Amino acid sequence: MATGAYDDRDGKIWMDGKMVDWREANVHLLTHALHYASSVFEGERCYNGKIFKGVEHSKRLRASANMLDFEIPYSVEEIEKAKYDMLAANGWTDAYVRAVAWRGAGEDMGVSAARNPVRLAIAGWEWGNYYGDAKMKGAKLDIAKWKRPSPETIPVHAKAAGLYMICTMSKHEAEAKGCSDALFMDYRGYVAEATGANIFFVKDGEVHTPKPDCFLNGLTRQTVISMLEDKQIKVHERHIMPEELEGFEQCWLTGTAAEVTPVGQIGTYNFEVGAITKDIAESYEKLVRS
Repeated sequence: MATGAYDDRDGKIWMDGKMVDWREANVHLLTHALHYASSVFEGERCYNGKIFKGVEHSKRLRASANMLDFEIPYSVEEIEKAKYDMLAANGWTDAYVRAVAWRGAGEDMGVSAARNPVRLAIAGWEWGNYYGDAKMKGAKLDIAKWKRPSPETIPVHAKAAGLYMICTMSKHEAEAKGCSDALFMDYRGYVAEATGANIFFVKDGEVHTPKPDCFLNGLTRQTVISMLEDKQIKVHERHIMPEELEGFEQCWLTGTAAEVTPVGQIGTYNFEVGAITKDIAESYEKLVRS
């Protein structure tokens, strides 16, 4: 696995239709996205040479761009080919894949950027467990002071760079407390999600997960819900109040980076890494590598 700064590595990155050397994959200082967050991205994992849910990720990337009022100048098929070309150029069969689209530098350098070109790049790297050894003992989560915003304030269902600002702040604060991540409430006070993952709870053999009406309905989340239903486990997608955390027995996070990661503690609440959590984690691992 590569180590060191992400701007100083060997390898290739796909940018705007061609492969470039890793260290040369640069953008101009006056790139609009750097100043105004006009950027969308996807995180994906390739297992045994196949990107899990790759087409779905590419479709969501284009949809996210549309929500931010720009059009990616590549089709889903072209984006898919670019991802596999990047993997082949680096000799990877197991890797994390990052596709990012943004408004670049152009004639506009204010809030408006309709005349600026839309750029697309696809990079990757070899990445292990997102939460380290938490898959065995359960991650420890802080409770963020920030809240997920109202759909009336921002396009909450886009995977947009700007939506992650409070995630970075909250994760830094959590790590300073010895935690792996932070749990957000939403603007109404309901349990929402972690900084980069959706969340599930278990009580009396049934699963409860927040309704994604103001945050991203993750592809891994959707996959896990289908798996649970196939196993005849009842899933409740609903609004969850913070005080309900005390009554849940198990908890896990889902996401492309997180995969399925058990949670052992949220604030003062403790959870066991129980049978349902272990089973769904193992089943997901088998599915993505099948």
